[in-house]
Amino acid sequence: MSRIDLTGSSSLVTGGASGIGEASTRQLAAAGSRVVIADLNEERGQLVASEVGGLFVKCDVTSVEDVDTAVSAAAEMGPLRALVNSAGLGHPGRTINRDNEPMELKHFEFVIRVNLIGSFNVLSRAAGAMAKTDPLADGQRGAIVNMASVAAFDGQIGQAAYSASKGGIVGMTLPIARDLAAVGVRVNTIAPGLIDTPIYGEGEQSEAFKAHLGESVLFPKRLGSGEELAFMVLELITNPYMNAEVIRVDGGIRMPPK
Repeated sequence: MSRIDLTGSSSLVTGGASGIGEASTRQLAAAGSRVVIADLNEERGQLVASEVGGLFVKCDVTSVEDVDTAVSAAAEMGPLRALVNSAGLGHPGRTINRDNEPMELKHFEFVIRVNLIGSFNVLSRAAGAMAKTDPLADGQRGAIVNMASVAAFDGQIGQAAYSASKGGIVGMTLPIARDLAAVGVRVNTIAPGLIDTPIYGEGEQSEAFKAHLGESVLFPKRLGSGEELAFMVLELITNPYMNAEVIRVDGGIRMPPK
């Protein structure tokens, strides 16, 4: 049995304009797939799309209409074989603050809506398009990679909303893989550790902060790169026997309470 050949296929990457999503976009394009970048960052998304011969679609992952537009655009470029759900955000805040005031519910709801509900929205719409493609060997039609976080397991102080959203992604991996087995679509989830993405900013202060964070990683003692995460994304998409798994890609880190 050989790896899944992505030549002539199409792929959809949410959050594909930067970070892990951008690195995944570049590796999927290098593997021969035409990539649709679904993101809100128009300028950066257009730039990455032009560099990889793909297409940018402005997309709010919580919008059924936006997602249907992105999925349709991908399906028009070739059989949709891969989805990488990489769009996500956080809103740090304790359950109750130092004055014992509870977190505003809207902040918790917003993170759940984008990270968890948004992931399911894209996943279900993309799976519908994958199910309509002609099967490859073994009846394989496509592969989905969701992005969780080690915060799903080691959530820190102030990460209740983020950890809940990522824990939901972990929890839905197996049942969705079971749902989609009938149409030959595999589903896996990656739980990244500390990854060097634009979230940490730029400049000397930012580099010092990242170096300090890297000391808490077991080995190697540094932040991971988007490219290293994308290596695992490609493995999960092209290895035909990987299914229903959640994999930490984190250098062995176990996050302390804060």
